[in-house]
Amino acid sequence: MLTMYPACFFEEDNGGYSVIFPDLENGHLATCGDNLEDAMLMAVDCLAGYIYDAQIDGDEIPAPSSLSSVNIKAIEDKLYEEGCPRSPNSFVNMVSVDVAAYAKEHFEKSVKKTLTIPAWLNQKALEQNINFSQVLQEALLAKLML
Repeated sequence: MLTMYPACFFEEDNGGYSVIFPDLENGHLATCGDNLEDAMLMAVDCLAGYIYDAQIDGDEIPAPSSLSSVNIKAIEDKLYEEGCPRSPNSFVNMVSVDVAAYAKEHFEKSVKKTLTIPAWLNQKALEQNINFSQVLQEALLAKLML
């Protein structure tokens, strides 16, 4: 099932784009891309991640506005008041994603890794029925401080 929300795309001086979802996180859900194509891909990822996390946490997800009801000028004025430069080109576009399919491919998909450890360490771990995948995941999360 597709989830669709309007997003405001603001071109930056360097050719990149900032993207804001006015309906989500009180208009503070945002991402960016190096060019328009990258910004659209990042917008899909941002929307999917937000909806996926909200569903897992049981958070209420606001209904999307219609495309025609989004006042991009008012959003740009608010950004300008917050110190952001005005965009040379801006527009509103619907961003759509099948959250379940996207999550399965990008958030939930496991990747098989092959690693080498000393034989004695392998033996000790097997004797204690240690789950190698779980230990590696926990160690990576701790190392990355996530």
